Amino acid sequence: MKKDIHPQNYRPVLFIDNSNKAEFVISSTVATTETGKAKDGKEYPIYRLEISSASHPFYTGNEKTLDAAGRVEKFRAKQAKVTKK
Repeated sequence: MKKDIHPQNYRPVLFIDNSNKAEFVISSTVATTETGKAKDGKEYPIYRLEISSASHPFYTGNEKTLDAAGRVEKFRAKQAKVTKK
């Protein structure tokens, strides 16, 4: 194997999903400033996520329905105004 090609700061990092507080310990080189204890009792650098596979609708199967009908009606009203002119 080639020497000195791998990153020096590759270590286990605790990823915390801010939306549902899910925790994952994964090896990474991400830069972090805070540390904390995981559920296993060990201390890791912490990186906070806005969304992960634990909270993303594609992976969880929970869909958020938006008011699509209202948006479509607004669009059609705008289009009707433009075509009348």
